[in-house]
Amino acid sequence: MSALLDTIARVRREVCELHAELTRYQLVVWTAGNVSARVPGHALMVIKPSGVSYDDLTPDLMVVTDLYGIPVSGLSAGGDHDLVEWGNPALRPSSDTAAHAYVYRHMPEVGGVVHTHSTYATAWAARGEAIPCVLTMMGDEFGGTIPVGPFALIGDDSIGRGIVETLQASQSPAVLMQNHGPFTIGKDARSAVKAAVMCEEVARTVHISRQLGEPLPIDPAKIEALYARYQNVYGR
Repeated sequence: MSALLDTIARVRREVCELHAELTRYQLVVWTAGNVSARVPGHALMVIKPSGVSYDDLTPDLMVVTDLYGIPVSGLSAGGDHDLVEWGNPALRPSSDTAAHAYVYRHMPEVGGVVHTHSTYATAWAARGEAIPCVLTMMGDEFGGTIPVGPFALIGDDSIGRGIVETLQASQSPAVLMQNHGPFTIGKDARSAVKAAVMCEEVARTVHISRQLGEPLPIDPAKIEALYARYQNVYGR
C-alpha cells in the first residue's frame, strides 16, 4: 500500500512540474491544455484539475482518476477507495480527462498524454491539414507526416477514440484533432511533453517554409532511416 501511495505522490509531482514546460515553451494560454500520466502498474492516472491557473498548480492539486476518468479519493489495501484523500475534492479533473483515459485504456504502451492549443499546430488543425514530413527533425521524432484526427466534441470519449484510431495507423506521437488542436502521447509524460514541443516547432517551421515556396519532400525510405536511427541509436 505504501509503495502505491509513494508512486502516486511521485507521479503527481512529475505531472505538476511538467505543466511548467507548457508555459515555458508558450504552448498554452490561460488555463487551457493539460498533461496526464499513467500510474505505473495500476489502472489509475493523474491529470491537471479543470480551470486552475498554471501559476497556482501544486502537486496536491493534481487529480487522481481511474482509467474511465472517475476521480479516486483513496485506496485501501483491498482496493476500496476509502483511506487516503488526494487533492481538493471540490476540484474537477480537466475537461479532456475522458479523452486521456480512453487513450490509456486502448494504448497500454502509452504512459503520458498532453493536449495544447499551441498556435501553429492548432492553425494546421483548423485547416484539417496534416503537416507533411519535409524536415529531418520530423523524420526523427514523428517518423513521417503528423496526421489529422476527426472532428469531435468535448465531453465524452469521442476525442479519445479519434486519437487512438489515428495514431494506431501512424508512427507519429502527435495528432492534430480537426478544429481543436494537438494531442501527443509518449512512453511517459515527459516524452509526451517533448512531442508537444516538437510538434509546435515543426508546425511553425513548415508554415514559414510554405510562405517562401513549396517545401521539398523527403524520400519515404530516408524518413524511415532517420526514424530508425533517432529512435534506436541517437543518444545511446
